[in-house]
Amino acid sequence: MTDKYVNDHVINDLETNSKHSDDHEEPIISKALPSEVSTKKQKTRGVLKIEAYSKYYQHPFYKLLLFFSVFLIAYTYGLDSSVRSVNLAYAQSSYSTHSLLSTVNCIQAVIAAAGQLAFARISDVFGRLTLIFIVVIFYVMGTIIESQATNVQKFAAGAVFYSLGLTSLSLMLEVITSDFSNLNWRVVASFVVASPFIINTWVSGNVQTAVGGMNWKFGIGMWAFILPLACIPLVLCMLHMQYLARKNGDLAKIKQETKAQWEDAGWKKFLIETFFWDLDLVGLILTILTFGLILVPFTLGGGLKSEWKHAKIIVPEVLGWCLALPLFILWESKYARVPIFPGYLFKDRGIFAALAMAVLINFIWYQQGDYMYTVLVVANNESVKSATRIVQLYSFTSVIVGFVVGVLISYVRYLKMFILFGSSMWLLAMGLLIKFRGGDDISHSGIIGSLCLLGFAAGLSTYTVQCSIQTCVNHQHMAGVLATYLASYSIGTSVGSAVSGGLWTNILPNELSKRLDDPELVALAYGSPFTFIATYTWDTVERQAVVLAYRHIQKILCIVGTCFCILLIFFALLLRDHKLTSVVAIEDVELSDKEKSDDESILGWFKRFRK
Repeated sequence: MTDKYVNDHVINDLETNSKHSDDHEEPIISKALPSEVSTKKQKTRGVLKIEAYSKYYQHPFYKLLLFFSVFLIAYTYGLDSSVRSVNLAYAQSSYSTHSLLSTVNCIQAVIAAAGQLAFARISDVFGRLTLIFIVVIFYVMGTIIESQATNVQKFAAGAVFYSLGLTSLSLMLEVITSDFSNLNWRVVASFVVASPFIINTWVSGNVQTAVGGMNWKFGIGMWAFILPLACIPLVLCMLHMQYLARKNGDLAKIKQETKAQWEDAGWKKFLIETFFWDLDLVGLILTILTFGLILVPFTLGGGLKSEWKHAKIIVPEVLGWCLALPLFILWESKYARVPIFPGYLFKDRGIFAALAMAVLINFIWYQQGDYMYTVLVVANNESVKSATRIVQLYSFTSVIVGFVVGVLISYVRYLKMFILFGSSMWLLAMGLLIKFRGGDDISHSGIIGSLCLLGFAAGLSTYTVQCSIQTCVNHQHMAGVLATYLASYSIGTSVGSAVSGGLWTNILPNELSKRLDDPELVALAYGSPFTFIATYTWDTVERQAVVLAYRHIQKILCIVGTCFCILLIFFALLLRDHKLTSVVAIEDVELSDKEKSDDESILGWFKRFRK
């Protein structure tokens, strides 16, 4: 139960050098893997279990059954997420706190980032199945609390539990697809989790029309019953694997191998080691405090009356920057045995560049996407069904493109060229959104085309980057690195929501005040826009004034996102381009292949195309 891990190919290197001492050279250690020393026997029980389970589900029928079970869960929470994001807008409008959309999203993202890191480590110790039960409980709790909330504070409390459940369940499905797929097919396998968007894009609008809108409480609450039912097939598959592994003696062997981690250490010591040191409980708490205290006030400082001078905004910012952040850095660098962000994550460009891209992708998306549904309904006169579908076009397009690209990658076996092209398309798509979302004229087709292009860019640069970072680590570290990558997405969401919320709450009230003389109308259009448009139809002067104000803030948000696309391209250039072989993880790749990929410079990558 320590943080000492082994780099398998480092051991092979050392053994080779010991056998050939005459021509001894320094062992080549891949910067992409942790340099801490461990052995294969020190793999945690959860990792050893899933490796034992996977050999019983190699038959195509069993794999198809497993991946269909994963798809069923992903489809369920994907449809829920599509509908709930719209219901969130109606919920906040019903509380007359519509501008706090970004605040709730920011809180959810901060909690999700910490939760993913914790649950990935727990899954490596206790196993994937145990974690599925835990995260479903969080999901159901959060859903029930949200559906019964009578104010924004109670809704935010439910959102915390729901976000923990949703993001951690998504993480578990991604980890399971990685456990049962080879590197060259990893992108395709990852899209099993994302593929429901192909259906949900067209279904979500109908579901929202039937059970959402002003009846948002039922539209949220029904998923507390539906999701657990959808999890039954996957749970049965995992139990079947567990039965086969126990029947053939694999679990007994694993229990013996990990006896020192569990029984010999004593339960008290084991729990302290696992939940305090290995999970880095202090680090997780400081992570939540740091991001929460710094980012959330940005979404609250504006509004009809500026709050920036008040203590409730200033004090959290001061505590975040001057207390929480220094304590986090001190703890992680000096005292944490298993840091949340281990040093090896930042020693290899293939890993830190992928993490930076994850942050940037969600940051950029949330600049134009945080208030997208509201803008479409209020400022573009879209119907509920149409707006709900348009919001999903990004995901719909990205899944189709990503799946096709994944199949191509399984034969090409390289990722970087697709990622770099996709990153460039982000810049073009965001530029078009400036024109069509913030321009003088409404363009229904222009918005749709821009979002489809944005989805095309995402299909080339999201799951491909997720696969790229997995090529840099062995199986023991796969769940942890994947969790860090997905947590980086959550960090991007939290920062993006904070920035978009800060701009929205500080700029929109002033723009509305310039165009509307009645302060009560300004308050209604700002705090309860759906109530406002029910009274003031599209042809009224008041509605057109609000439309112009909404377009102005959208233009600013899209410009901010476009500027950060340059950084996205820069980090895409820094990625490594490992060859994707037919193995689950890099530990099974020949050392010479890894050395070749690790040593290649960025300039060398470009020269490859001149040959």
